[in-house]
Amino acid sequence: MNYALPIFAVLLSFAFVYIAKPQNRSHFKLLLAFSGAFLLALTLFELFPSVYEHGNPKKVGLFVMLGILLQIFLEFFSKGAEHGHVHLDSEKKLFPWLLFGSLCLHSFLEGFPIHDHNTIIYGILIHKIPIAVILSIFLLNSKIPITKAFSFITVFSLMTPFGSFIANHVEWADTYFVPINALVIGVFLHISTVILFESSEGHTFNLRKIAAIIFGIAIAYFL
Repeated sequence: MNYALPIFAVLLSFAFVYIAKPQNRSHFKLLLAFSGAFLLALTLFELFPSVYEHGNPKKVGLFVMLGILLQIFLEFFSKGAEHGHVHLDSEKKLFPWLLFGSLCLHSFLEGFPIHDHNTIIYGILIHKIPIAVILSIFLLNSKIPITKAFSFITVFSLMTPFGSFIANHVEWADTYFVPINALVIGVFLHISTVILFESSEGHTFNLRKIAAIIFGIAIAYFL
């Protein structure tokens, strides 16, 4: 199921957008706030203790920082799609290869911690669904042919299970378990905190978003 769930989550999100044709992305801001808090809390509760238990603290910290820097670098190409923004020209017919490559690498890395932390799959799913919906809205509203849009989403959906497969079956992934997971922690920290910061527009108090954030943290704690 850990292999199948990310695929279903992304493809069903694409199908939802294709059938329902939602246009207002603001409806997904509460879900984004919840997903950011949920993913951040699971990272702190599940992944952090594991890497610090099995690795040198300073090296772990170094790879966490490298993960943050890696995600910042990827966002130069994805334009923030990992946290709910697609700043690309929808009138262009060219396939967005840079967006595709950066999102696929991000999703591939997400799959590694699932091997030893089954609960992290829920954080990844809750993170993927609003991102897949927003990405699907962009693809289906763009001039990109529907076949290419569906191919984009299909390959994107396969990358997290592919990362999990590598973690399960390739020896070097087990050998470098600590640095790889620390790198992914850095990616998750950057993504989740950016989502939380962006969810409070103008730094104004929003009771619904605060409630969604607290709810996300609470569920992660009791998993």
